[in-house]
Amino acid sequence: MSETSDVAEPETIAELAALLRQLRRREARRTGGAQLTYREIAAKTGWSHGIVGEYFAGRVLPPTDRFDELIRLLGADQAEQGRLATARDRVEERRRGGAPARVEPACTAVRQLPPSVHGFIGRDAELAELDRLTEADSGAPVLITALSGTAGVGKTALALHWAHRTAHRFPDGQLYLNLRGFDPTGPAVAPGDALRALLDTLGVPAHRIPASSDRRSAVYRELLFDRRTLVVLDNARDAAQVRPLLVGGSACRTLVTSRNQLTGLVATEGAQPVVLDLLTEAEARDLLVARIGADRVAAEPAAVAEIIAACARLPLALAIVAARAAMHPTFPLTALAAELAAAPGRQAAFAAADLTTDTRTVFSWSYRTLAPGPARLFRLLALHPGPDLAAPAVASLLGQPLTLVRPSVTELTVANLLAEHTPGRYAFHDLLREYAGHLTRATDSGTDRSAARERLLSHYLRTAHHADLRLDPHRDPVPLPPNTPGVTVSGPADHGAALAWFDTELPVLQGMLAAAEAAGADLHLCRLTRTLAHYLERRGRWQLWIAVQEQALAAARRLADPVEEAHARRSMGRACMHLDRLGAAGGHFGAALVLFRTAADDCGQARIHMDLTWMAYRQGRWEKALHHGRQALDLFTRAGQRSGRGRALNNIGWSLIGLGRPDEALAHLRRALRLLERLDDRFGAADSWDSVGQAQYDLGQYHPAVAAYRRAHELWQELGHRFSEADVLRRLGDTQRAMGDPDAARDSWRRAWDILRDLEHPDAAEVAARLAALDQEPARPGAQPEAGDRGSDHRR
Repeated sequence: MSETSDVAEPETIAELAALLRQLRRREARRTGGAQLTYREIAAKTGWSHGIVGEYFAGRVLPPTDRFDELIRLLGADQAEQGRLATARDRVEERRRGGAPARVEPACTAVRQLPPSVHGFIGRDAELAELDRLTEADSGAPVLITALSGTAGVGKTALALHWAHRTAHRFPDGQLYLNLRGFDPTGPAVAPGDALRALLDTLGVPAHRIPASSDRRSAVYRELLFDRRTLVVLDNARDAAQVRPLLVGGSACRTLVTSRNQLTGLVATEGAQPVVLDLLTEAEARDLLVARIGADRVAAEPAAVAEIIAACARLPLALAIVAARAAMHPTFPLTALAAELAAAPGRQAAFAAADLTTDTRTVFSWSYRTLAPGPARLFRLLALHPGPDLAAPAVASLLGQPLTLVRPSVTELTVANLLAEHTPGRYAFHDLLREYAGHLTRATDSGTDRSAARERLLSHYLRTAHHADLRLDPHRDPVPLPPNTPGVTVSGPADHGAALAWFDTELPVLQGMLAAAEAAGADLHLCRLTRTLAHYLERRGRWQLWIAVQEQALAAARRLADPVEEAHARRSMGRACMHLDRLGAAGGHFGAALVLFRTAADDCGQARIHMDLTWMAYRQGRWEKALHHGRQALDLFTRAGQRSGRGRALNNIGWSLIGLGRPDEALAHLRRALRLLERLDDRFGAADSWDSVGQAQYDLGQYHPAVAAYRRAHELWQELGHRFSEADVLRRLGDTQRAMGDPDAARDSWRRAWDILRDLEHPDAAEVAARLAALDQEPARPGAQPEAGDRGSDHRR
């Protein structure tokens, strides 16, 4: 928008956002004041602070509701208001019509399908129906197909076989996600967690994934809107679990499998149902031919018929029998059929209506062939919460060294009772898990089961603790219960491996928390949540962080342990701070401070004062921030915690900068740097260099400020803290502009903007405004960053 009130016709949401930013700058020049902050705009429009940032960053189209109020607030005259409202409506029409703004995925096409089932046979009618329903040129292509059928009937096998066969039709990628809708050991995957997993797969950085399920769904749908992608959602519980994962574009296809028929998707989303029945006699025979050979099947037709009948024509049961026959090629099939017919409880099994029970005959027949070691492993695997586990966890479950465990794992995989679905990670079918649970309750003593559960808890707690210290070696270590004999711990070797371990094991760790709660292992539960806290904060998993800390809080109260309750409340307070729930955060911090004080825990009290310093920053209460920083310093000094002392000195320095006392601040900051660098505390040192740069900027010492900011930037890059990297680049650009070097400022702000845009952070709009204004306004040496730029959440 120019000063002559001409409104250029925007074609995209981003272009409309640029017009709004121009209005905002123009109004500030007209009134001679500062630009309205997002918080001021939010207060005057009734929108949230976060969503205002989304509108001005060009990620979300402002709604028609209160749009007129927004542009009036930004100084638009009556003529401009009409033109802007019309322009907004046209952007929405383009977005909804035939030319939506294309959103490129964060990575190249993903090929995520698991391997197709070896020796897949039959299902010709169902394959043809899937082809018919999803053909792009069939007139009215079906976007969602719901494939249903009983447990073990081969839904996943069919879905994967068809998906691999038709992958060429989906050049933009194939996604796969197991929703665990009928996992006997835990809840189905929540839609929000499913969306996070899908966005992770699409290459969206962790910090770009929104906190709310609704926003995750919006980002996911925008990424796939017009992309020729196949999404396979396996093992869904119900329509409610699936609905947030559906894409609205005409190019994407979604195939859902479930034991239920998902009538809700059929009724409201237009899904087309395909019901998968048991194999026909001919298909069952073909399956055996594919697994054990045509000659062997043809030689004993009566035995083959008995085996098919005993397996109830269920593919999973037939596959297990075929595996047994293949391992013993000299066994006559008549002997195998007779052994199967003589299995205990066979008649009762056939009388049951539930195929879960029917298959126990087949499972028991295969189980009885196992040696004692693999048989015990199979039973105890039911105690693991799933969805999968690695070899060290298997060893801990058995209480044996890895070298002794591997042969048992191999025997189970050869017998099709366990699958190595990714290298080094093992899982088994829900029906097998249920059967293993039945066996362990009937066979293993309560003492043996409890000991196995305790070894599992100890394995995950100790490995998570090791990984947590790799993420930040200067964190307060979590006191661990005495080690349990037979536990295998192979901790990650470095920072990157620790993050990868947590990423992989997070679903398992959530299951272990539930298992600890059910077993009454409250101390393990509390300590495990403490090892998770830093990872969840690093990955931005605020809602999950709160949920697991609620479990820890309840456990701490059962233990009547004030220190564990204090740690749980501190974590909940920090998560609330990240979610901008300052009132709730203050309540948790206050309660935690009282508990740490009662327990005479100086370090615990100091950490809370650091958190209260952060809260005071956010509120602009610099005297209060300084008070809490000094309290933290005194407590860390008394506890002999040197890293904490260094970080507290940095907080004091930052508070003094906010109070307009940069000379005094520098003295504290230099003390902090000397201590933190001597300790090799790179997190604390990065924060301190950033603070030094700000103090020198405020003193007009621009060249030293640039050097300090560059050192902070270098450290944040090494640590992988992208928001802090962008934050220091923004202040570096302010300093370069104040020095009269607009080209350098433009480069710094551009790099900051690239990162913030990648993180989908609302501050991207502020940096974009700096860039846009650079060529329009004369530099103002000594100009201060906005108040909102102060108070990084890493200062703790």
